[in-house]
Amino acid sequence: MTRPLDAVVVGSGPNGLAAAIAVARAGRSVRVYEADTSVGGSTRSAALTEPGFVHDVCSTVFALALVSPFLKTLPLAEHGLEFAHPDAPFAHPLDDGTAVVVERSVDATAESLGAVDARSYRGLMTPLVGASAELMQALLGPLGLRHPFLMASFGLTAIRSATGLAHSRFRTERARALVAGAAAHSAVPLEFSATSGYGLGLLIAAHAVGWPVARGGSQRVADALASYLRSLGGDIVLGERVSSLNQLPASRVVLCDVTPRQFLRLAGERVPTGYRQRLERYRYGPGVFKVDWALDAPVPWRAPGCERAGTLHLGGSMAEIADGERASWAGHVHDKPYVLVVQPTLFDSSRAPAGRHTLWAYCHVPHGCAVDRTDAIERQIERFAPGFRECIASRHVMPPSAMEQRNANLIGGDIAGGASDFAQIFARPIASFNPYATPLDGVYLCSSSTPPGIGVHGMCGYYAATTALRSL
Repeated sequence: MTRPLDAVVVGSGPNGLAAAIAVARAGRSVRVYEADTSVGGSTRSAALTEPGFVHDVCSTVFALALVSPFLKTLPLAEHGLEFAHPDAPFAHPLDDGTAVVVERSVDATAESLGAVDARSYRGLMTPLVGASAELMQALLGPLGLRHPFLMASFGLTAIRSATGLAHSRFRTERARALVAGAAAHSAVPLEFSATSGYGLGLLIAAHAVGWPVARGGSQRVADALASYLRSLGGDIVLGERVSSLNQLPASRVVLCDVTPRQFLRLAGERVPTGYRQRLERYRYGPGVFKVDWALDAPVPWRAPGCERAGTLHLGGSMAEIADGERASWAGHVHDKPYVLVVQPTLFDSSRAPAGRHTLWAYCHVPHGCAVDRTDAIERQIERFAPGFRECIASRHVMPPSAMEQRNANLIGGDIAGGASDFAQIFARPIASFNPYATPLDGVYLCSSSTPPGIGVHGMCGYYAATTALRSL
């Protein structure tokens, strides 16, 4: 008889691959099943517009991959992964024709805020960046239990709302807009508790390691993880959709890189009623409406410094951004949405033909929204880059339904694996001392619907695998 596998992983997103690698590094046999014809989940690339243009389907910026306690231990450079670093991690243009540019240096960033808030920014960020390695190890842990004294100190600030932090620490609209743009990555109203923690985490990463892109496209991240897994003896089966746990081969444990709704479908009647009801109460957050462009020229940003940034946050003032994020959370579209823009070809020319560029942007929309937001997004870019539309050669549009079609984990266009409000930071997917384990013997969840949640860091998969390995 064929010996059962030690582990089977369903899904080849960064967390699924990280889980498989953790199992393989422990000397155990593992096989990954992926419904698509390529690995990657949200770290895929595709020719969405014209021949010769490489577009990232979802994730592009990999700050958390560089600070991940697990991913940074992997020899991914030996498997073809190379990062390209923008001159400045991100910028926030304003209506007065200037921009707040976040540099790798805390001091240089503080100076761009002006004399009034420079000292406050240094006082806030310098000690956090100095302790970035320990902070990220704790923040990317399952319950933030490492470095308790440091986390207690950080938590006093991180537990606040982004609006509360911005108005108490800063006096100018420039600094407050900077906080809003970073915190709005959470897709949670900025008045909610702990939204300052999202913004601070991203600012710490920007100063500590930068916000790089993968040279050649995000697919290179997934391909490097898969290559390393295979070098350890792991197996990957592509193009085979798992619709039920019953169709999997015999194995001692199963790790599912899926969200709660999909897990209930996979497990079917095997799920006890109580656990099923708790997973059914799990909440998904707002979706994203994403547009990719092939450009004949770089974006003509009005504010100096924007051309040096890999990522841009568009939306003007904190009040405007907060209003837009509140609207999408409440189920409404906003006339001037917060728009997140990434311009990778300024720093990675391999993604487009010579002299041409790729660009993508998304705005948050109500969960599953079917309203076309292309014009609203392009108007926001034109607001800060007059003449942008004249640079467009072609575009590709993905509403929430198309995002979910490309990656089944993006329920309703939610790229975070579930709403990231305060309650679901700690109860993800349920309140439990071991959120990765399920009532099914030997079956575990390892997606971003488990701690520490959203981001390409692989820690959800790593911690789930660590739990599963103990049972082996």
